[in-house]
Amino acid sequence: MIELHLPGIGSLKAKRSIVKSLTSRLHREFNVSCAEIEQHDFWQSAVLGVAIMSTSAGHAQGVLEKTVRWIEMNRPDVTVIEHSIEIIH
Repeated sequence: MIELHLPGIGSLKAKRSIVKSLTSRLHREFNVSCAEIEQHDFWQSAVLGVAIMSTSAGHAQGVLEKTVRWIEMNRPDVTVIEHSIEIIH
């Protein structure tokens, strides 16, 4: 789960454009599944669910940590407020 703040957004249409762009890019960069899972009707907030299947818990953990770092480094238009990673065996 990655909780995001989207400063300066004034409509749901603008928010959805940013979220769609971000989820598509995460899929291409890291081969993860990604979708908005909460805060659907709030303009400046989004919560993304990011998932990966792997035979190695360490690999999955690493990829998910890299997705968060990538957002922080490459998307100055969004702020990561909080994130959590859960590994299911």
